[in-house]
Amino acid sequence: MPATGPVLTEDVAGLPMPAIGRAALRKASWRLLPLIALGYGTAYMDRVNISFASLQMNRDLHFTATTYGLGAGLFFLSYAACEVPSNLLLCKFGARRWLSRIMITWGVLAIAMMFVRTPLQFYVLRFLLGMAEAGFFPGVVFYLMQWFPPEMRARTISRFYVSLPLSSVVMGTLAGALLNLNGRLGLAGWQWLFLVEGLPAILLSVAFWKLLPDGPGDARWLTGDERAWVVEQIRIDACAGGHTDDFWRALRDPRVLQLGLLSLCMLGAIYAYAFSAPSILQRLTGWDATRVGFLISAMNVVGAAGMIAGALHSDRRGERHWYAAIGFLLMAGGFLVGGLSTLAWLAVPALAVAVIAHASMQGPLLAIPPTFLKGRSMASGIAAFNTIGILGGFIGPYWMGIAKDWTGDYQHGLLTLTLPALAAAGIVLWMRKKASS
Repeated sequence: MPATGPVLTEDVAGLPMPAIGRAALRKASWRLLPLIALGYGTAYMDRVNISFASLQMNRDLHFTATTYGLGAGLFFLSYAACEVPSNLLLCKFGARRWLSRIMITWGVLAIAMMFVRTPLQFYVLRFLLGMAEAGFFPGVVFYLMQWFPPEMRARTISRFYVSLPLSSVVMGTLAGALLNLNGRLGLAGWQWLFLVEGLPAILLSVAFWKLLPDGPGDARWLTGDERAWVVEQIRIDACAGGHTDDFWRALRDPRVLQLGLLSLCMLGAIYAYAFSAPSILQRLTGWDATRVGFLISAMNVVGAAGMIAGALHSDRRGERHWYAAIGFLLMAGGFLVGGLSTLAWLAVPALAVAVIAHASMQGPLLAIPPTFLKGRSMASGIAAFNTIGILGGFIGPYWMGIAKDWTGDYQHGLLTLTLPALAAAGIVLWMRKKASS
Protein backbone atom coordinates (compact mmCIF):
# COMPACT_ATOMS: atom_id res chain seq x y z
CA MET A 1 0.00 0.00 0.00
CA PRO A 2 1.71 3.22 -1.10
CA ALA A 3 2.82 5.74 1.46
CA THR A 4 0.74 8.56 0.10
CA GLY A 5 0.12 11.88 1.80
CA PRO A 6 2.42 14.55 3.14
CA VAL A 7 6.01 13.61 3.91
CA LEU A 8 6.84 13.62 7.61
CA THR A 9 9.66 16.11 8.09
CA GLU A 10 10.17 15.99 11.88
CA ASP A 11 10.84 13.18 14.32
CA VAL A 12 9.18 12.76 17.74
CA ALA A 13 11.54 15.25 19.36
CA GLY A 14 10.62 17.91 16.77
CA LEU A 15 13.98 17.74 15.00
CA PRO A 16 14.33 17.43 11.23
CA MET A 17 13.78 13.81 10.27
CA PRO A 18 16.91 12.20 8.81
CA ALA A 19 16.81 10.28 5.56
CA ILE A 20 17.27 7.06 7.52
CA GLY A 21 14.01 7.74 9.38
CA ARG A 22 12.05 8.40 6.20
CA ALA A 23 13.47 5.22 4.65
CA ALA A 24 12.58 3.12 7.71
CA LEU A 25 8.98 4.33 7.86
CA ARG A 26 8.53 3.94 4.13
CA LYS A 27 9.68 0.32 4.36
CA ALA A 28 7.41 -0.29 7.35
CA SER A 29 4.42 1.11 5.47
CA TRP A 30 4.98 -1.17 2.51
CA ARG A 31 5.80 -4.28 4.52
CA LEU A 32 3.22 -4.07 7.31
CA LEU A 33 0.13 -2.15 6.28
CA PRO A 34 -1.02 -4.23 3.28
CA LEU A 35 -0.71 -7.48 5.26
CA ILE A 36 -2.52 -6.11 8.31
CA ALA A 37 -5.19 -4.57 6.08
CA LEU A 38 -5.85 -7.96 4.47
CA GLY A 39 -6.10 -9.54 7.91
CA TYR A 40 -8.52 -6.97 9.30
CA GLY A 41 -10.62 -6.94 6.14
CA THR A 42 -10.99 -10.70 6.38
CA ALA A 43 -11.94 -10.43 10.06
CA TYR A 44 -14.66 -7.90 9.32
CA MET A 45 -16.00 -9.96 6.42
CA ASP A 46 -16.27 -13.11 8.55
CA ARG A 47 -17.89 -11.09 11.33
CA VAL A 48 -20.58 -9.47 9.19
CA ASN A 49 -21.16 -11.88 6.29
CA ILE A 50 -24.17 -13.34 8.11
CA SER A 51 -25.98 -10.16 7.02
CA PHE A 52 -26.00 -11.54 3.46
CA ALA A 53 -26.34 -15.17 4.54
CA SER A 54 -29.49 -14.21 6.46
CA LEU A 55 -31.32 -13.49 3.19
CA GLN A 56 -31.50 -17.29 2.71
CA MET A 57 -30.48 -18.73 6.08
CA ASN A 58 -33.26 -17.16 8.13
CA ARG A 59 -35.84 -18.57 5.74
CA ASP A 60 -34.27 -22.02 5.49
CA LEU A 61 -33.76 -22.39 9.26
CA HIS A 62 -36.93 -20.50 10.29
CA PHE A 63 -35.06 -17.89 12.32
CA THR A 64 -37.03 -14.83 13.48
CA ALA A 65 -35.46 -11.37 13.31
CA THR A 66 -34.92 -11.51 17.08
CA THR A 67 -33.19 -14.90 16.85
CA TYR A 68 -30.94 -13.59 14.10
CA GLY A 69 -30.22 -10.32 15.94
CA LEU A 70 -29.32 -12.15 19.16
CA GLY A 71 -26.98 -14.51 17.31
CA ALA A 72 -25.36 -11.63 15.44
CA GLY A 73 -24.82 -9.76 18.70
CA LEU A 74 -23.51 -12.68 20.78
CA PHE A 75 -20.26 -12.46 18.83
CA PHE A 76 -19.54 -9.19 20.60
CA LEU A 77 -20.18 -10.42 24.15
CA SER A 78 -17.39 -13.00 24.00
CA TYR A 79 -15.24 -10.57 22.00
CA ALA A 80 -15.60 -7.96 24.76
CA ALA A 81 -14.90 -10.46 27.55
CA CYS A 82 -11.67 -11.66 25.91
CA GLU A 83 -10.39 -8.31 24.59
CA VAL A 84 -8.05 -7.25 27.41
CA PRO A 85 -6.67 -10.76 28.14
CA SER A 86 -5.98 -11.24 24.43
CA ASN A 87 -4.08 -7.96 24.14
CA LEU A 88 -1.98 -8.77 27.20
CA LEU A 89 -1.20 -12.22 25.76
CA LEU A 90 -0.08 -10.49 22.55
CA CYS A 91 2.45 -8.56 24.64
CA LYS A 92 3.62 -11.84 26.21
CA PHE A 93 3.85 -14.07 23.14
CA GLY A 94 4.57 -11.46 20.47
CA ALA A 95 2.47 -10.10 17.62
CA ARG A 96 3.50 -12.73 15.05
CA ARG A 97 2.50 -15.74 17.14
CA TRP A 98 -0.63 -14.30 18.70
CA LEU A 99 -2.15 -12.70 15.62
CA SER A 100 -1.52 -15.88 13.61
CA ARG A 101 -3.28 -17.89 16.34
CA ILE A 102 -6.26 -15.56 16.27
CA MET A 103 -6.63 -15.80 12.50
CA ILE A 104 -6.51 -19.57 12.11
CA THR A 105 -8.97 -20.05 14.99
CA TRP A 106 -11.55 -17.65 13.65
CA GLY A 107 -11.12 -19.01 10.10
CA VAL A 108 -12.04 -22.52 11.21
CA LEU A 109 -15.05 -21.28 13.20
CA ALA A 110 -16.21 -19.03 10.33
CA ILE A 111 -16.34 -22.07 8.05
CA ALA A 112 -18.10 -24.11 10.74
CA MET A 113 -21.03 -21.67 10.49
CA MET A 114 -22.13 -23.62 7.40
CA PHE A 115 -23.18 -26.52 9.65
CA VAL A 116 -25.64 -24.49 11.75
CA ARG A 117 -29.12 -25.98 11.92
CA THR A 118 -30.72 -24.70 15.16
CA PRO A 119 -30.80 -21.37 17.03
CA LEU A 120 -28.66 -22.86 19.82
CA GLN A 121 -25.96 -23.94 17.35
CA PHE A 122 -26.10 -20.48 15.79
CA TYR A 123 -25.68 -18.82 19.18
CA VAL A 124 -22.79 -21.08 20.25
CA LEU A 125 -20.80 -20.66 17.05
CA ARG A 126 -21.24 -16.88 16.98
CA PHE A 127 -20.12 -16.72 20.62
CA LEU A 128 -17.04 -18.85 19.89
CA LEU A 129 -16.22 -16.80 16.78
CA GLY A 130 -16.17 -13.62 18.88
CA MET A 131 -13.90 -15.30 21.44
CA ALA A 132 -11.53 -16.39 18.67
CA GLU A 133 -11.26 -12.96 17.03
CA ALA A 134 -10.99 -11.00 20.30
CA GLY A 135 -7.90 -8.85 20.49
CA PHE A 136 -7.11 -8.68 16.78
CA PHE A 137 -8.15 -5.06 16.23
CA PRO A 138 -6.70 -3.49 19.41
CA GLY A 139 -3.70 -5.75 18.97
CA VAL A 140 -2.82 -4.42 15.54
CA VAL A 141 -3.48 -0.82 16.64
CA PHE A 142 -1.07 -1.27 19.54
CA TYR A 143 1.39 -3.02 17.24
CA LEU A 144 1.41 -0.18 14.72
CA MET A 145 1.92 2.36 17.50
CA GLN A 146 5.28 0.62 18.10
CA TRP A 147 6.35 1.57 14.58
CA PHE A 148 4.93 4.96 13.64
CA PRO A 149 5.32 8.32 15.45
CA PRO A 150 2.28 10.36 16.58
CA GLU A 151 2.25 12.64 13.53
CA MET A 152 1.64 9.67 11.23
CA ARG A 153 -0.84 7.68 13.30
CA ALA A 154 -4.16 8.82 11.85
CA ARG A 155 -3.05 8.08 8.29
CA THR A 156 -1.34 4.86 9.40
CA ILE A 157 -4.49 3.58 11.07
CA SER A 158 -6.61 4.63 8.12
CA ARG A 159 -4.41 2.68 5.70
CA PHE A 160 -5.12 -0.63 7.39
CA TYR A 161 -8.60 0.31 8.62
CA VAL A 162 -9.63 1.18 5.07
CA SER A 163 -9.89 -2.58 4.65
CA LEU A 164 -13.15 -2.41 6.64
CA PRO A 165 -15.16 -0.63 3.92
CA LEU A 166 -13.16 -2.41 1.21
CA SER A 167 -14.00 -5.80 2.72
CA SER A 168 -17.65 -4.79 2.46
CA VAL A 169 -17.00 -4.11 -1.23
CA VAL A 170 -15.59 -7.62 -1.68
CA MET A 171 -18.35 -9.16 0.42
CA GLY A 172 -21.07 -7.31 -1.45
CA THR A 173 -19.60 -8.25 -4.82
CA LEU A 174 -19.24 -11.94 -3.95
CA ALA A 175 -22.44 -12.40 -1.96
CA GLY A 176 -24.85 -12.61 -4.86
CA ALA A 177 -22.71 -15.09 -6.77
CA LEU A 178 -22.22 -17.32 -3.71
CA LEU A 179 -25.90 -17.25 -2.77
CA ASN A 180 -26.72 -18.19 -6.37
CA LEU A 181 -24.77 -21.44 -5.87
CA ASN A 182 -27.80 -22.63 -3.90
CA GLY A 183 -28.15 -26.40 -4.38
CA ARG A 184 -24.67 -27.00 -5.85
CA LEU A 185 -23.05 -30.13 -4.36
CA GLY A 186 -25.97 -30.35 -1.96
CA LEU A 187 -25.11 -27.07 -0.20
CA ALA A 188 -27.32 -24.03 0.25
CA GLY A 189 -26.09 -20.69 -1.05
CA TRP A 190 -25.53 -19.38 2.48
CA GLN A 191 -23.37 -22.44 3.23
CA TRP A 192 -21.20 -21.70 0.20
CA LEU A 193 -20.84 -18.14 1.47
CA PHE A 194 -19.50 -19.25 4.88
CA LEU A 195 -17.18 -21.84 3.30
CA VAL A 196 -15.58 -19.58 0.70
CA GLU A 197 -15.28 -16.48 2.90
CA GLY A 198 -13.78 -18.39 5.84
CA LEU A 199 -10.83 -19.82 3.92
CA PRO A 200 -8.80 -16.55 3.53
CA ALA A 201 -8.32 -16.23 7.31
CA ILE A 202 -6.64 -19.64 7.47
CA LEU A 203 -4.35 -18.81 4.54
CA LEU A 204 -3.48 -15.39 5.97
CA SER A 205 -2.56 -16.90 9.34
CA VAL A 206 0.36 -18.58 7.55
CA ALA A 207 1.36 -15.27 5.92
CA PHE A 208 1.31 -13.49 9.31
CA TRP A 209 3.49 -16.24 10.82
CA LYS A 210 6.03 -16.01 8.01
CA LEU A 211 6.10 -12.27 7.28
CA LEU A 212 5.21 -10.26 10.40
CA PRO A 213 8.07 -9.27 12.75
CA ASP A 214 7.25 -8.94 16.45
CA GLY A 215 8.57 -5.38 16.45
CA PRO A 216 11.09 -3.00 14.84
CA GLY A 217 13.98 -4.77 16.54
CA ASP A 218 13.08 -8.02 14.76
CA ALA A 219 12.57 -6.58 11.26
CA ARG A 220 15.27 -8.12 9.07
CA TRP A 221 14.24 -5.92 6.15
CA LEU A 222 15.44 -2.83 8.06
CA THR A 223 19.12 -2.00 8.30
CA GLY A 224 20.70 -1.92 11.74
CA ASP A 225 20.65 1.89 11.79
CA GLU A 226 17.02 1.99 10.67
CA ARG A 227 15.98 -0.44 13.42
CA ALA A 228 17.80 1.63 16.02
CA TRP A 229 16.17 4.85 14.80
CA VAL A 230 12.60 3.46 14.97
CA VAL A 231 13.14 1.92 18.41
CA GLU A 232 14.56 5.19 19.72
CA GLN A 233 11.67 7.25 18.32
CA ILE A 234 9.08 5.05 20.01
CA ARG A 235 11.07 5.15 23.28
CA ILE A 236 11.09 8.94 23.20
CA ASP A 237 7.34 9.04 22.51
CA ALA A 238 6.64 6.62 25.37
CA CYS A 239 8.50 8.90 27.77
CA ALA A 240 7.07 12.15 26.42
CA GLY A 241 4.15 12.37 28.82
CA GLY A 242 0.92 10.65 29.76
CA HIS A 243 0.96 7.19 31.28
CA THR A 244 3.93 4.94 30.76
CA ASP A 245 3.71 1.38 32.05
CA ASP A 246 0.96 1.73 34.68
CA PHE A 247 -1.66 -0.80 33.58
CA TRP A 248 -4.23 -0.13 36.28
CA ARG A 249 -3.91 3.64 36.00
CA ALA A 250 -4.74 3.41 32.30
CA LEU A 251 -7.91 1.50 33.14
CA ARG A 252 -8.91 4.14 35.70
CA ASP A 253 -8.30 7.08 33.38
CA PRO A 254 -11.68 8.84 32.77
CA ARG A 255 -10.67 9.47 29.17
CA VAL A 256 -10.51 5.70 28.59
CA LEU A 257 -14.05 5.43 29.97
CA GLN A 258 -15.22 8.31 27.77
CA LEU A 259 -13.73 6.66 24.69
CA GLY A 260 -15.42 3.43 25.72
CA LEU A 261 -18.85 5.08 25.97
CA LEU A 262 -18.26 6.87 22.68
CA SER A 263 -17.36 3.57 21.01
CA LEU A 264 -20.39 1.89 22.58
CA CYS A 265 -22.66 4.45 20.93
CA MET A 266 -20.84 4.36 17.59
CA LEU A 267 -20.60 0.58 17.26
CA GLY A 268 -24.13 0.05 18.56
CA ALA A 269 -25.47 2.27 15.79
CA ILE A 270 -23.28 1.11 12.90
CA TYR A 271 -23.56 -2.62 13.64
CA ALA A 272 -27.31 -2.34 14.12
CA TYR A 273 -27.45 -1.05 10.56
CA ALA A 274 -24.69 -3.23 9.06
CA PHE A 275 -26.17 -6.57 10.12
CA SER A 276 -29.54 -5.57 8.66
CA ALA A 277 -28.31 -3.56 5.66
CA PRO A 278 -28.96 -6.17 2.92
CA SER A 279 -32.54 -6.70 4.16
CA ILE A 280 -33.17 -2.97 4.61
CA LEU A 281 -31.88 -2.07 1.15
CA GLN A 282 -33.67 -5.00 -0.47
CA ARG A 283 -36.97 -3.78 0.99
CA LEU A 284 -36.33 -0.19 -0.08
CA THR A 285 -35.25 -0.97 -3.63
CA GLY A 286 -36.97 -4.26 -4.43
CA TRP A 287 -33.68 -5.52 -5.89
CA ASP A 288 -32.27 -9.05 -5.69
CA ALA A 289 -29.28 -10.01 -3.52
CA THR A 290 -26.76 -9.48 -6.34
CA ARG A 291 -27.78 -5.87 -7.05
CA VAL A 292 -28.07 -5.07 -3.34
CA GLY A 293 -24.55 -6.41 -2.93
CA PHE A 294 -23.26 -4.07 -5.61
CA LEU A 295 -25.10 -1.17 -3.97
CA ILE A 296 -23.43 -1.88 -0.61
CA SER A 297 -20.10 -2.20 -2.43
CA ALA A 298 -20.54 1.22 -4.05
CA MET A 299 -21.30 2.86 -0.69
CA ASN A 300 -18.17 1.37 0.82
CA VAL A 301 -15.91 2.35 -2.09
CA VAL A 302 -16.79 5.98 -1.37
CA GLY A 303 -16.40 5.28 2.37
CA ALA A 304 -12.87 3.96 1.78
CA ALA A 305 -11.92 7.11 -0.12
CA GLY A 306 -13.42 9.23 2.66
CA MET A 307 -11.45 7.33 5.28
CA ILE A 308 -8.12 8.06 3.60
CA ALA A 309 -9.00 11.70 2.90
CA GLY A 310 -10.26 12.31 6.45
CA ALA A 311 -7.13 10.84 8.02
CA LEU A 312 -4.74 12.83 5.80
CA HIS A 313 -6.59 16.08 6.45
CA SER A 314 -6.71 15.36 10.19
CA ASP A 315 -2.94 14.78 10.28
CA ARG A 316 -2.29 18.00 8.37
CA ARG A 317 -4.49 20.04 10.71
CA GLY A 318 -3.46 18.21 13.87
CA GLU A 319 -7.16 18.09 14.80
CA ARG A 320 -8.95 14.88 15.85
CA HIS A 321 -12.07 15.67 17.87
CA TRP A 322 -13.92 17.93 15.43
CA TYR A 323 -13.52 15.44 12.59
CA ALA A 324 -15.09 12.73 14.73
CA ALA A 325 -17.90 14.99 15.94
CA ILE A 326 -18.88 16.01 12.40
CA GLY A 327 -18.88 12.34 11.39
CA PHE A 328 -21.25 11.43 14.22
CA LEU A 329 -23.63 14.28 13.34
CA LEU A 330 -23.73 13.13 9.71
CA MET A 331 -24.43 9.57 10.88
CA ALA A 332 -27.32 10.82 12.99
CA GLY A 333 -28.76 12.74 10.04
CA GLY A 334 -28.44 9.73 7.73
CA PHE A 335 -30.25 7.40 10.11
CA LEU A 336 -32.93 10.01 10.77
CA VAL A 337 -33.79 10.45 7.09
CA GLY A 338 -33.43 6.72 6.42
CA GLY A 339 -35.86 5.97 9.23
CA LEU A 340 -38.43 8.61 8.28
CA SER A 341 -38.61 7.78 4.57
CA THR A 342 -39.47 4.60 2.68
CA LEU A 343 -38.69 6.26 -0.67
CA ALA A 344 -35.60 4.62 -2.13
CA TRP A 345 -34.34 7.81 -3.84
CA LEU A 346 -34.25 9.59 -0.44
CA ALA A 347 -33.55 6.84 2.11
CA VAL A 348 -30.74 5.06 0.24
CA PRO A 349 -28.53 8.19 -0.21
CA ALA A 350 -29.17 9.10 3.45
CA LEU A 351 -28.00 5.69 4.62
CA ALA A 352 -25.00 6.00 2.31
CA VAL A 353 -24.09 9.28 4.07
CA ALA A 354 -24.19 7.47 7.43
CA VAL A 355 -21.88 4.71 6.16
CA ILE A 356 -19.43 7.15 4.53
CA ALA A 357 -19.38 9.43 7.59
CA HIS A 358 -18.59 6.50 9.87
CA ALA A 359 -15.68 5.45 7.67
CA SER A 360 -14.30 8.97 7.24
CA MET A 361 -13.83 9.68 10.95
CA GLN A 362 -12.05 6.45 11.92
CA GLY A 363 -8.47 7.69 11.40
CA PRO A 364 -8.89 10.85 13.51
CA LEU A 365 -10.87 9.00 16.18
CA LEU A 366 -8.33 6.21 16.62
CA ALA A 367 -5.48 8.73 16.75
CA ILE A 368 -6.91 10.17 20.00
CA PRO A 369 -5.87 7.39 22.46
CA PRO A 370 -2.10 7.58 21.75
CA THR A 371 -2.18 11.28 22.72
CA PHE A 372 -2.56 10.30 26.40
CA LEU A 373 -1.72 6.57 26.54
CA LYS A 374 1.92 5.55 26.31
CA GLY A 375 3.97 2.38 26.57
CA ARG A 376 2.31 -0.79 27.91
CA SER A 377 -0.68 1.21 29.15
CA MET A 378 -1.51 1.91 25.49
CA ALA A 379 -2.15 -1.80 24.95
CA SER A 380 -4.37 -2.08 28.01
CA GLY A 381 -6.07 1.29 27.45
CA ILE A 382 -6.96 0.58 23.81
CA ALA A 383 -8.24 -2.87 24.74
CA ALA A 384 -10.21 -1.45 27.70
CA PHE A 385 -12.13 1.19 25.77
CA ASN A 386 -12.65 -1.18 22.87
CA THR A 387 -14.05 -3.76 25.32
CA ILE A 388 -16.66 -1.27 26.49
CA GLY A 389 -17.37 -0.13 22.95
CA ILE A 390 -17.70 -3.56 21.40
CA LEU A 391 -20.70 -4.25 23.65
CA GLY A 392 -22.53 -1.94 21.27
CA GLY A 393 -22.09 -4.69 18.70
CA PHE A 394 -24.29 -6.89 20.88
CA ILE A 395 -26.88 -4.26 21.76
CA GLY A 396 -27.33 -2.82 18.25
CA PRO A 397 -28.13 -5.94 16.17
CA TYR A 398 -30.22 -7.48 18.98
CA TRP A 399 -32.22 -4.28 19.28
CA MET A 400 -32.81 -4.09 15.53
CA GLY A 401 -34.11 -7.66 15.53
CA ILE A 402 -36.50 -6.93 18.39
CA ALA A 403 -37.68 -3.69 16.74
CA LYS A 404 -38.28 -5.51 13.46
CA ASP A 405 -40.38 -8.23 15.13
CA TRP A 406 -42.32 -5.67 17.19
CA THR A 407 -43.11 -3.21 14.40
CA GLY A 408 -42.88 -5.31 11.23
CA ASP A 409 -40.33 -2.97 9.58
CA TYR A 410 -36.82 -1.60 9.98
CA GLN A 411 -37.75 2.10 9.88
CA HIS A 412 -38.48 2.41 13.59
CA GLY A 413 -35.18 0.77 14.47
CA LEU A 414 -33.29 3.10 12.13
CA LEU A 415 -34.88 6.12 13.76
CA THR A 416 -33.60 5.08 17.19
CA LEU A 417 -30.02 4.95 15.88
CA THR A 418 -29.94 8.75 15.75
CA LEU A 419 -29.75 8.85 19.56
CA PRO A 420 -26.43 7.00 20.08
CA ALA A 421 -24.89 8.90 17.15
CA LEU A 422 -25.82 12.24 18.76
CA ALA A 423 -24.58 11.03 22.16
CA ALA A 424 -21.21 10.09 20.63
CA ALA A 425 -20.89 13.57 19.08
CA GLY A 426 -21.53 15.11 22.50
CA ILE A 427 -18.92 12.91 24.19
CA VAL A 428 -16.15 13.66 21.71
CA LEU A 429 -16.82 17.42 21.92
CA TRP A 430 -16.70 17.17 25.72
CA MET A 431 -13.33 15.41 25.43
CA ARG A 432 -12.05 18.18 23.17
CA LYS A 433 -13.14 20.81 25.69
CA LYS A 434 -11.40 19.03 28.56
CA ALA A 435 -8.23 18.44 26.50
CA SER A 436 -7.93 22.12 25.62
CA SER A 437 -8.67 23.43 29.13
